[in-house]
Amino acid sequence: MIALIQRVKQAKVDVDGQTIGAIDKGLLVLLGVEREDDQAKMEKLATKVMSYRIFSDEDGKMNLNLKQVGGSLLVVSQFTLAADTGRGLRPSFSGAGTPEQAKQLYQAFVDYCAAQGVPVQTGEFAADMQVSLVNDGPVTFNLQV
Repeated sequence: MIALIQRVKQAKVDVDGQTIGAIDKGLLVLLGVEREDDQAKMEKLATKVMSYRIFSDEDGKMNLNLKQVGGSLLVVSQFTLAADTGRGLRPSFSGAGTPEQAKQLYQAFVDYCAAQGVPVQTGEFAADMQVSLVNDGPVTFNLQV
């Protein structure tokens, strides 16, 4: 399971010209599911995302996590993160989770984070989405479990 996380001042996702999810300070999470992913990997990644210390403390050091700064999550499904780009000029998605598996683990990730008291907004699974953000830093990390 892969999460590309970006520290943002604000982010939103639109579908068909309508904003369906938006946050201010927090993390934009682009979430990719791979074939071998399961509930245990999802929980490990969700915990890591929420606990990752990438927000600045009073000394300007990345020392605080999402909860400590009162931030929110905007979680967007992104199957292309599971692409194999090692050969040729066209990505292979053979390692990506099935749509059914990905949808289930995506929703489980969202529910798990919300159950931990983190405000969560989402995109729409498998929709054509337009994602806008103001990256803070920029600070971007690729987390994988």
